[in-house]
Amino acid sequence: MRHVSELGLFILIGAVLAVLGPYGTVADPVLPRALFWLGTITAGGVVGILFDMVVQRRLKEPWLRMAVVSVVMTPVVTLIVLQAMNLLLGHDHAVMSPFTRQLLWQVFIVCLVVMGLRTLVQHRPEPVIETRTVIAPPLPEAEAKLRSRLSARRRTARLIALEADDHYVRVHTDAGIELLTLRFSDAVEELCSAHGYRVHRSWWVAADAIRSARWRRGSGELELEDGSLVPISRSGAPLLRAAGWL
Repeated sequence: MRHVSELGLFILIGAVLAVLGPYGTVADPVLPRALFWLGTITAGGVVGILFDMVVQRRLKEPWLRMAVVSVVMTPVVTLIVLQAMNLLLGHDHAVMSPFTRQLLWQVFIVCLVVMGLRTLVQHRPEPVIETRTVIAPPLPEAEAKLRSRLSARRRTARLIALEADDHYVRVHTDAGIELLTLRFSDAVEELCSAHGYRVHRSWWVAADAIRSARWRRGSGELELEDGSLVPISRSGAPLLRAAGWL
């Protein structure tokens, strides 16, 4: 589907150039001129895509890759343009001639524009869609067992997250952090009915404490309401994705 849309872009650019008739082609008959520009832009675009597929293994930055591809493809596309001028426009240009050296520069400019437009379309910013997950307050009994382990000061505080710390569990609340002598897996089990997610082997977070979530290239992190940054593992990502955070 992507290559079909790119082909459509090349045809559109070729049609515009056929109407404008740059580089003196406006003096050529309409039909040969249209066939020339549509054919050379489409063929050149395909050459550019093929070169891009090779170069992208080494260059990941799209705009730098576009510039490199434009340079590398220019000699090949120049030969295509030269043959098209001779066949479609009735010109008679030899490959090794001063005209060909001048043509190289002109073809490079067109290649740069065409591949630049392709890159711009490929990497246009996607519209930002804000979604908000509405979290219902947890039932009191869902957190009761874990809360009973906390000191009186934090027993009624807002639960934010649990963090594994060797053989202990750090309980993050809006009244501070408390260290419990408890296995992390047991603490998570006690919160199995609460609204939260085990997002990492060492972290459980309350759903209503999540401020934002980021995921990129196989890793991510959560920002919690208290400003903490919590890593997201690959096993934890599907839970957050299902809840609409990723």
